[in-house]
Amino acid sequence: MTDDSNEIRRIAGRRTFLRGLGGGGAAAVAAVAAAALPTKAEAAPAPVAEFSLGLDPTSITPAGQDYEIAHDRSVYAYTIKDGALAREGFAGKRWGMLIDLRKCIGCQACTVACKFENNVPEGVFRTWVPDVELGTYPDTRRAFLPRLCNHCERPSCIEVCPAGATWQRQDGIVEIDYDRCWGCGACVNACPYDARFIDPVTKTANKCTFCSQRVDQGLLPACVETCVGGARQFGDLNDPNDPMTRQVLTEPVQQLKPYTGNEPRVYYIGLTTELQNNPPGNPTLWSVEQTDAGRPEGQWSISVSKEASHV
Repeated sequence: MTDDSNEIRRIAGRRTFLRGLGGGGAAAVAAVAAAALPTKAEAAPAPVAEFSLGLDPTSITPAGQDYEIAHDRSVYAYTIKDGALAREGFAGKRWGMLIDLRKCIGCQACTVACKFENNVPEGVFRTWVPDVELGTYPDTRRAFLPRLCNHCERPSCIEVCPAGATWQRQDGIVEIDYDRCWGCGACVNACPYDARFIDPVTKTANKCTFCSQRVDQGLLPACVETCVGGARQFGDLNDPNDPMTRQVLTEPVQQLKPYTGNEPRVYYIGLTTELQNNPPGNPTLWSVEQTDAGRPEGQWSISVSKEASHV
């Protein structure tokens, strides 16, 4: 037998051995995989449901609690199904806002964000930033004063509402029940901060609510989140460790019209005397709002403008 014939036989024998080994190895792998499968008496574990924001959580958790699951926080969505949080608010909290006028650049980003978030009609505002000139020529300077509902400790608007449409939650946010409000305007006239207006679309009173629909979900009010200069802070005044509260307690802060006794919970840093007691009013007059709402002027007419004079 030649050397070439022996070499051919060795190669053929090696291939036959490898084929047999491969078949056996495949059988061994299959046996291991079969052993790993659960038997009929051994139930397979239930599949874990995937969850992410934006998916319908109905089959996973009770309505309104998806935010807590996704973020592991004890907050619930803005819905009546979650213990009436939208009406009662958070127990033990007292929401407030701090505005640092040294940082406000008058960009109106807060005004625009509020418009979009709360669907505020054209011509009226829940928050706005008047641009005023202080002093007399040639000693003049420019100033900005962000304005909104002050969510007072003692709101005068609640006392005068004949329909009981406005109330204060236990966390201090002052709300309006638009189904009860008939738009008489008593609260608009009672507010010393010109923070309320008659909505020309719904014909009911309207105002800033600290974006309670966002706060109830653990989010910041829209105006705070979009402030490009970081001039606005929002927090719990009952929590001494809250960054905003620490600043309120340690720095000189001012409130608008403190003599009214309303005890507003919107604080300012750098508020001048001219603006503190004579703030620029709402850009629209109450009588104009009533006319836009389809009511005759008559008893609603206001002869004195709310616009302030600072010169």
